[in-house]
Parts: sequence; structure tokens; C-alpha cells
Amino acid sequence: MDRRAFFRKSVAGPAAAAELDFLPAQTAPGAASGEEETVSKFANRALPDTARATGTLAAYTGPWGAAQAAHLLRRATFGPTRAEILAAAGKSLAQVLDGLLAVPATPAPPVNGFQNDTSVPVGQSWVTAPFNNDFEYWRLRSLRAWWMGQQLQSPTLTEKMTLFWHNHFVAEFDDVFESRYAYRYVALLRRAALGNIRQLAKDVTIEPMMLRYLGGNQNRVGAPNENYGRELLELFTVGKGPLIGAGNYTTYTEADVQAAAKVLTGWQDSRDNINGFYTDSRHDKTTKQFSAAFGNKTITNQGDQEYKALVDLVFDQPSTALFLVRKLYRWFVYYVIDADTEQTIIQPLAADLRQNGYNVAPVLRKLLGSQHFFDVQNVGCVIKSPLDAVLSAARQLPVSLPPASDVLAQYGVWDWLVDRATVMQQKLGDPPNVAGWPAYWQTPEFYEMWINAVTLPRRNQYTDQLIDAKGYTRYYTGGNYKLLTDIVGWVQALPTATAADPNLLVGELVRLLVPVELTANQLAFLNDTLIPGLPDFEWTVEWNAYLAAPTNATKKAAVDTKLRALTRQLMGLAEYHIS
Repeated sequence: MDRRAFFRKSVAGPAAAAELDFLPAQTAPGAASGEEETVSKFANRALPDTARATGTLAAYTGPWGAAQAAHLLRRATFGPTRAEILAAAGKSLAQVLDGLLAVPATPAPPVNGFQNDTSVPVGQSWVTAPFNNDFEYWRLRSLRAWWMGQQLQSPTLTEKMTLFWHNHFVAEFDDVFESRYAYRYVALLRRAALGNIRQLAKDVTIEPMMLRYLGGNQNRVGAPNENYGRELLELFTVGKGPLIGAGNYTTYTEADVQAAAKVLTGWQDSRDNINGFYTDSRHDKTTKQFSAAFGNKTITNQGDQEYKALVDLVFDQPSTALFLVRKLYRWFVYYVIDADTEQTIIQPLAADLRQNGYNVAPVLRKLLGSQHFFDVQNVGCVIKSPLDAVLSAARQLPVSLPPASDVLAQYGVWDWLVDRATVMQQKLGDPPNVAGWPAYWQTPEFYEMWINAVTLPRRNQYTDQLIDAKGYTRYYTGGNYKLLTDIVGWVQALPTATAADPNLLVGELVRLLVPVELTANQLAFLNDTLIPGLPDFEWTVEWNAYLAAPTNATKKAAVDTKLRALTRQLMGLAEYHIS
């Protein structure tokens, strides 16, 4: 498979060129000089030129309440509930960041949640079972479902960062097709999610999933495989600086790729032991010479420890910290990095990352707790990824999810959520290529790539399914489970006066589901959706009538129908799809 075919294009438009002068990471990784990409006539041809945030990395000291808490939680988790927002608003920003950066207990491994895998009993883990090609498809579905379940239940930064590292140190499940390797890989990313990036780079280098994915298991003396060495430099660490010659950049050269490949010779993967292992006879024991980009340094033979010297060498380069911080910024804040942002945010954070020995938690604390992060320009400027869209709806709506005791139902529903994100073009475990999802690197479209003629209807169909009064039935081998959404109970849990007043009610749901203020016309439209053509007091009367007789099916159906219509319209707004 030619993993780099998709790179042979240039995606930088005229307006992006000026930014690329000092932001080389924004070029399409591996783009060849002079080549052009065919871009849809409807796509952005230039980066937005609206004024960007001017806040600094100084600690945020402005107003702190539900709006600010919601902004932070939307970016740090997969859709905060109203209870989580109010709980965060009742604490200080420092306390909320402490909670988000807390490392949760290691979750129990995935189990067989599908009767189709007959090699392992339902409810029993397969992560150390013998490889069985006949059931790998189902085990990978089990892993994806379990991973989705972790994201659905997570109140901390760990899961958002686990996904970030998956998009950074990419390995594709379907490509490798080894569920035990895939589980080890995800477990590694989760353990390291808030930890040391340098150590993660070392660990992932000899992880069996990565050895198999990028051909490291075929890399041996006399026949070096350059795949991983190239991606380590171009996509995982130093990135591509300005082009200075054929295949050579200010940050690395072709000779550096070749030297890195030699350093990494000797490693293979073992299906029997489910690990990576080193064979000395396959290792190139010559001295590896690196270019001026790396200070003309050399790496001598160090056997099975030599790969660590390579990782240390690339992490000693200032460009590595800059490259990583830019990716974190685009993940949590916004995709446009202008000259001011580069100078006042990216460079200081990169210096902090190096000063902290590449421990990521202090950098995340500073970024997410900064004036810049809470600047109004950075609120509601991110288009939700498909995973964000799927998970936030399932978390924020009062959806009845299966209990852990019903393994088939739980995995069946989690599997459906994976499928919903997949049809919206983000398949968990399978970014489209080694560079990750293009929405985080392809200029000038970036996040806008998530919304198109295929994905937008899928998003609306999904939320409509959750809101439907009849519920959504998930069928699976061995049974079915109906997801029901208690919209009336959801509204009844609001303060009494809020639930009874149509304007207060609309405002409350807007604040939960939408990150920006709506216009007066939009609010009036939503009000009219709730009580079409009627004065406000009609809702108060109808709601109080239901409260007076909650077991009366007619009265309950009357308010339930109106509330579902309101929720459907609200989740159909363009503003609902931003974070």
C-alpha cells in the first residue's frame, strides 16, 4: 500500500501562503512542490481573515460562570451535561482544571460484546486470547465500541487526549487487522494521554501495532524500510520546515530519514507474545550520520536502546515542541495560527513544553486556563467533529443507555454510536491515512471538511433518531435495545420557573446545546416552534396542567410533542454544530 499517495498535492491557497512562511507545519505533509490539488468550488479558497483573539497566556481572571465553564468543558470533554456545567461553574477555574487533568483509573479491557465471536464467551475479554483471523472483524468492533463507551463516560481530559494522540501517532485498525495489537496501542495512548510526549514517542516506536502499520517489522540491516523513520520526522516530531532542496527541509533531510531508518533496524512484532522484540542480527551497527538540521550529530550502535537515542535527538530540536504545540492548539482552540498567535501563544507554550521535559499536562493547564482560550473570538469557532457530534448529543440529551449488566445491549448501542460517527466520515480507530483526519491539517478548509452534502444529513438524522418519541431500536444478534429520550423529565429537572416560561426555557436549552448567543429572530423562531402562533402564557398553562396531573397521558403527550419539536429545531440549527 502506498501510504503517501495522498500527500502528492498542494493545498495551500494564496492567502495561506503568507502564513506558511512562518508556519511550515500548516502545509499538507509531504506535499510536492508545484503540484496542485483539485478542490471543490464550494470549499474555502483562503483562510478566514477575520480578526483573531488577542488574549495572552496570562491566567484568565475574567467572569467565571456557566458560560465559561461550558466553553471549557465543550473543548476538554465530549459534550458536557447541564449538571456538569453547573458543577464546574460552582468551582474555581483552577479546581475545574485540576479535575480535568486528574488521571482516572485504568478501565477494564474490552470484552466480547457480540455473539458472532464464538471463540470467546460473551462478557469475557479477548485481549490476550490467541489470534483468530475468523473473528478479528468482531473483536475490532468490540474494541471500537468499548473505546466509544470510554469517551461517552469520561468527565476528564484523558479521553479527548487519547483521541488526540490517535490522530497524531496514527495507526489504522483495519490496516493492521490485529485486535490485540490495536488494544495495546489504545491502552498506551490512554496511559500517556496526559503524560510525557518524549516517552510516548519512544514507546509507540516499538509498539507492535506501529511496527506492523509502518513496516518497522520489515526494517533490517541491508534492507532498511524508511516508512517509520520518515513519519517520525515529518508527522510525529519536527515536521516540515521550508523546502531547501529536493526532499530536504530546514528541519530534516532525506539523509536524516535514511539514518533514522538504520537506527530503527532490528525490531519485529510477535503475535505469540503480543509485543515488539529486538533481534541483534537484523540491526545496522554502523554509525549513523545526521545532517546540519540535527547539528551534524551521530548515533553509534546501541543495540536495542538505540531507538531511544534517535527519539531524544529529535526531541532536542526546538521545531519538535513548536510542531506539537501547533497541533494541540488546532485541536483545542482554532485552526488559524496568525503571526500574533504564533508569537504570543505557540512559541511561549513550546518553550514551556521543553522546559517541562515534554510533559503535556502543564502546557494544557496553561493553554486552557489562559486569557487567550477564553477570548470571545475563541468561543464557538470549532465545528464539532463527528465523534464530538455523536457523543455530545448522547451525553447532553436524556438518553436511556443500557446498563453494564447487559453486555450485548451495551456493546450494541456503543457499536451503533461508532457507526453513526463513521457515516459522518470519522471512523474511530481508522483515520484515513498516516497524517490523521485532514480537518486538523488540510488548509484552508480545516474543520469545514466535517460538513458536506453527505455528512450534514447524517448528523440531522442521528439527532432526529434520538429525539423521536418512539425511540430508536438497536437490533443486534441475540436481542435489541430501545433508546428512549425522556424530554419531559429533562425539562422538569430545570428550575420550576424556567420550565414554565417559554422564553426562559428556550434560553436554558440554547445555553446547554449552543456555544454562542442566538439572534432575537432565532429565539423567536424557537419560541414559535414550542407554541406555534400562541401567546407565551399558553405554554405556562399547558405545562402547569401537566404538572398537576403527570399521569394523564393526554396532558403529558401535549407537552412532550412540543418539547421534542423545540429540541429538534434547536439541534438542526447551524450553531448547534459548533463548539
